[in-house]
Amino acid sequence: MLKLCGFAVSNYYNKVKFALLEKGIAFEEELVWTDRSPELLARSPLGKVPFFETEQGTLCESQVMMEYLEEAYPEKPLLPADPFAAAKVRELITFMELHLELVARELYAEAFFGGKVSDEVKERTQKLLTRNAKAFARLAKFSPFIAGAEFTMADCAGMVHLPLVSLASKAIYGTDVLADLPVREYARMLGERPTAQRVNADRKANQELMMKRKSA
Repeated sequence: MLKLCGFAVSNYYNKVKFALLEKGIAFEEELVWTDRSPELLARSPLGKVPFFETEQGTLCESQVMMEYLEEAYPEKPLLPADPFAAAKVRELITFMELHLELVARELYAEAFFGGKVSDEVKERTQKLLTRNAKAFARLAKFSPFIAGAEFTMADCAGMVHLPLVSLASKAIYGTDVLADLPVREYARMLGERPTAQRVNADRKANQELMMKRKSA
């Protein structure tokens, strides 16, 4: 059986898990914390999560894993059949991850983990996020899903990434860089799906486990 390895605090782990649940794929989970141990590096070359264990071997990088699911389990697709429409879904995912989440990640140490981020990094990040959020608004539809009328792979990414960008920017700047977009309403709508409820419940439980692990 397909095995999803990693931990449920990771938004990239949850992106893949959301897709697995939405597609109705049977899978197992293995709790794997990130480290640089030889054992983990043998399964994930950079010691990152998530990764898959399959009958054919391991597979890392969350978007590659998503594409694998579409090819290997086509029964309930999360990409449109039309090539251009499918490309637009991939465009949204790439934009969210490269130009919003990855940029906002510079703030996470201070926003979520009690660390400190330099004023220089904060200023640079704010400029990038402000510019990129305006560009994203020209791509995203939210009608009601992020790519249009149908739930797609982009929503698996949107549910786990966009709220983090909002929370991090609000924590650091006092202003949500995505405030002009209906992110809260969108997240609430997705949160009504049983699959999303499981992802969120497992994330909260794993977060508590992580806090206990750090305090031990």
